Amino acid sequence: MFDSIRGVFKLPDLRNKVLFTVIVIAIYRFGTAVPVPGVNREILAGILGRESAGILQFLNLLSGGALENFAVFTLGIMPYITASIIMQLLRPVIPKIDEWSKEGETGERKITQWTRFMTLGLAIVESIGTIFLFQSRLLEAAKQGAIQFSGFTNLTKLLIVISLVAGTVLIMWLGELITQRGIGNGMSIIITISILAAFPK
Repeated sequence: MFDSIRGVFKLPDLRNKVLFTVIVIAIYRFGTAVPVPGVNREILAGILGRESAGILQFLNLLSGGALENFAVFTLGIMPYITASIIMQLLRPVIPKIDEWSKEGETGERKITQWTRFMTLGLAIVESIGTIFLFQSRLLEAAKQGAIQFSGFTNLTKLLIVISLVAGTVLIMWLGELITQRGIGNGMSIIITISILAAFPK
């Protein structure tokens, strides 16, 4: 095993790809700890802790722990995965997409571009859904007297949407960087890292 690891670092091209992948993963992990502005993370973490097996815990697992920090990477890779699945399902339905899939590299670039646009749209929808999900949980806790909360202000909602959408776009870009210049499929690596990072918690 150690001989194999040493062998990797003896090959300059492979070594550079491995190091590049590690750096991008480190940037991704850093992003899961950068909080969205205008949100009390301690209160949100308390709400998340009360749901030991709820939807919030599941979403936290997929985001690599970013949800409990309400970080800019809270949405994780899910908007991109959803967009990719939708594009695959639309191929037999929309002839144009099926034609693109047969055009080789040029067609794949078109599909990738539309997947990005769809990811952006889904990220906006999911960020709004995340706001309402958390707000409902916080208002419920406020009614029980556990916290003081009357709802997010419109400015806070706007900041949350912008931050989460920007985070999704950045994750998508990091995944593509790994695919192009690193080792393996970038999106698959990010998903794996997210799950492994959240499991110990």
